[in-house]
This record gives sequence, structure tokens and C-alpha cells, in this order.
Amino acid sequence: MYCVIGLRRSTLLAGMLVLSGCSIYSTPQGPAPIETRPEPGVVQEEKRPPVAPQPPPAAEPNAVAAYAGLLGKARAASARGDYNGALSLLERAQRIDPDSAEIYLELARTYDAQGQTEQARATAARG
Repeated sequence: MYCVIGLRRSTLLAGMLVLSGCSIYSTPQGPAPIETRPEPGVVQEEKRPPVAPQPPPAAEPNAVAAYAGLLGKARAASARGDYNGALSLLERAQRIDPDSAEIYLELARTYDAQGQTEQARATAARG
């Protein structure tokens, strides 16, 4: 009986020592930062807040001119019913300017005219 109580006490004591060891440790603190004051008569530059990032530039006029002819040919091919030819021209235009919403819109219209409704929706969502 005394052995069981002694075992419980020693286990409890060991647990308390382990837990108290965790609370003794404190994180080391570095020295306080030192403020430097400007000398009298010396003017410091004002700190400006960071400038907000600029939006991406619009497509270069050269790129628009490069794919404008392809867009015209693709629209004409689509009007004739040559959807595969139109898609080929539009894919070439897309390689010139992959971010052009106008090209994505024309691709979506061509897919829709071809009967590929799901592809048209997916393409329109990307553009």
C-alpha cells in the first residue's frame, strides 16, 4: 500500500518537475533599439509611402497591328464556314499576344459557331 502511494507521489513529482521546467525558460530579449536624432540644422528627406504597383501595360501597338490582320482573316474564314481555318489563324494570333481578350472572344465565338459550346464557354472564361 505504501509502495503504491510512494509510486504515485514520485510520478506526480516527476511530472510537476517536467512541466515547471517548461515555464522557467523565457525567450532571450535583445537590446532595445537606439533612436538616432538628427543634428540641429540638418534637414532629412521625408520618407514617402511605397508606391502602389502599376497595372500591366496595354498591348503594344505593334502586337495589335501584328495580329489585327489575322483576326480579320479569321473572321472572314468563320463567315465562310471554315471554322478550322479560323481557329488556326486565331491560334497564331494568340501566340503573338496571349493576353488579348479580343482574341479569346473571337476564339469563343468560333468554337460556338462550330458547335463546341463547352469549349466556347471555357475559352470565354479564360479571356
